[in-house]
Amino acid sequence: MTPAEIDAIAMAFPGVEKGMSYGSPAYKLNGKFFTRLRRDDQSMVLMEVSHDEREMLMEAEPATFHFTAHYKDYPCVLARIESLHPGSFRNFLERRFRKIAKKTAIKAWEAAATS
Repeated sequence: MTPAEIDAIAMAFPGVEKGMSYGSPAYKLNGKFFTRLRRDDQSMVLMEVSHDEREMLMEAEPATFHFTAHYKDYPCVLARIESLHPGSFRNFLERRFRKIAKKTAIKAWEAAATS
């Protein structure tokens, strides 16, 4: 994926705002962390991923999914943008969106998607 594709997918979710985190592009929703790029390994930080799911992802696609010691206790996985599929990225962000967005925003987003 390219930075432009990442930006387009992240910004397609209502209420998402661009920012910076650790000197890298980041996105927030309702003042909460949504996702960010790790420049040192060109990976996206993807939240709402259980430890079991993370292990499965890393086993199935080791060229894409990984994590560092910093993230070992967090429910997340890192995904290298060069091999991350746009549809997968969108699905991970949807999971996070549903977790941190306001219920009214989720309902409006769902209504817009079905019309």
